[in-house]
Amino acid sequence: QVQLVESGGGLVQAGGSLRLSCAASGRTFRTYAMGWFRQAPGKEREFVAAINWGGTSTYYTDSVKGRFTISRDNAKNTVYLQMNSLKPEDTAVYYCAADSAWGAGLDVAATYDYWGQGTQVTVAS
Repeated sequence: QVQLVESGGGLVQAGGSLRLSCAASGRTFRTYAMGWFRQAPGKEREFVAAINWGGTSTYYTDSVKGRFTISRDNAKNTVYLQMNSLKPEDTAVYYCAADSAWGAGLDVAATYDYWGQGTQVTVAS
């Protein structure tokens, strides 16, 4: 069982930066791949980024490549999403999720086993 709690969301001007954190409980955190998803009002939840258990492989959706960076600190049971050059279209509730495997389907929400409650990110134009 893994419990996830996101933090770090807020209101930022376009072009600004935010760093989201996702704190995980449980001693098995380091065995899980971790992902970030987001959901804007009226839209489906969409994949943002993922990182493997050791932090050596990452995967991003095209719209955030070069702007967002996913990382993890297994000693702190925490995964991060550094978001730079934010755009109004990045406005959404951001969720972190844990997946017991690394491979096909990392960009599919149904692949993930555990989810946090989400944190709101609002980018003003």
